[in-house]
Amino acid sequence: MNEEDKKRALDYHRYPSPGKIGTDITKPCNTQDDLSLAYTPGVAEPVRAIADDPEMAYDYTAKGNLVGVITNGSAVLGLGNVGALAGKPVMEGKAVLFKRFSNIDVFDIEVNADIPKDFIDTVARIAPTFGGINLEDIKAPECFEIERTLDSMLDIPVFHDDQHGTAIIIAAGLLNALDLQDKKVEEARIVCMGAGAAGIASMRLLQGLGVRKENMILLDRNGVIHTGRDDLNIYKAEFAVNTDRRTALDAMKDADVFIGVSGPNLLSPEMVLAMAPRPIVFALSNPTPEIDPHLAKSTRDDLIMATGRSDYPNQVNNVLGFPYIFRGALDAGATTITQEMHIAAVNEIRSLAKDPVPKSVLNAYGLESLEFGPEYIIPKPVDPRLIERVPPAVTQAAIDSGVAKHHHE
Repeated sequence: MNEEDKKRALDYHRYPSPGKIGTDITKPCNTQDDLSLAYTPGVAEPVRAIADDPEMAYDYTAKGNLVGVITNGSAVLGLGNVGALAGKPVMEGKAVLFKRFSNIDVFDIEVNADIPKDFIDTVARIAPTFGGINLEDIKAPECFEIERTLDSMLDIPVFHDDQHGTAIIIAAGLLNALDLQDKKVEEARIVCMGAGAAGIASMRLLQGLGVRKENMILLDRNGVIHTGRDDLNIYKAEFAVNTDRRTALDAMKDADVFIGVSGPNLLSPEMVLAMAPRPIVFALSNPTPEIDPHLAKSTRDDLIMATGRSDYPNQVNNVLGFPYIFRGALDAGATTITQEMHIAAVNEIRSLAKDPVPKSVLNAYGLESLEFGPEYIIPKPVDPRLIERVPPAVTQAAIDSGVAKHHHE
């Protein structure tokens, strides 16, 4: 950002009051009678009810519509391990998106904990406060252990958005791109550059959607993740393949799909030229993609391109997913978020892109028309149909997979 934009960003967060979120009172508190109901003696009645039946907390407190957005600040945006406190502006930003897009309340929690066990202990102890936990900006591979352990310990949804939110939007866009390029999911050869949270979660979800493991190649800083390597953690080893391909260029030969969740300018024109006919390139590093879209399109005129940026077509943006996935999970009183719920979100998001685009969306982007095609494979973030369609699909998937405690109509 230039100096003027930096100042605007700082002023936005500082004035007229510091930060981006606050709390609000939801019940009348004007008279002595109101206060006697809000606090003592009236508050004793819901306390007794919850002591007798903990599920009553969903009826008498804000728990059922409250998500904890929690970080240790170890992988904040592209800024790295800046620490818990420096991650707070991002956590507040996530809270804004939850409230804006799905009317979910958030407490942002920043935890000073470099050791996974300390972080897990802290979150587990405060979990009764919340209806769900959104883990955010936690580095890999620790994020996998943290999410898995908390999910097994708690009876509320635990969702690491850097993993699953990204994977869900990638999958929705990719399935539509494969349709447009006349390619079958089960035959698609996929190369993923980046073996962190987003890369591994995306590969797992794509397997659940029909991509064959033998058709996947995962790359890290040391090249292809293959069975001959002895430097792999258990999460990378899950995707090690028996191959003689070693470099990124080797991996890209005849690939149908490239997914980049790695870093800027790591995909060369030579690599794009090595791909199969009608390729798909998801260069999602932000703010600088793995390859500039103009360069990619000048290299291959038969590709479909997506980035993580809002100033190019086909933005892969997590805000298309997490507010609505949590809305559906909270409405179901889900005890966890299953892969079936992930897939329900994928299918609903991808189907929206094939339907006529509302006028309000066209007006928001200054467009005369927008229809399903190479330049529009995933919905726009302001699409009002997302809140109408994705949460009910997620809620139904929670019910069908047996993890719903209740369903608020």
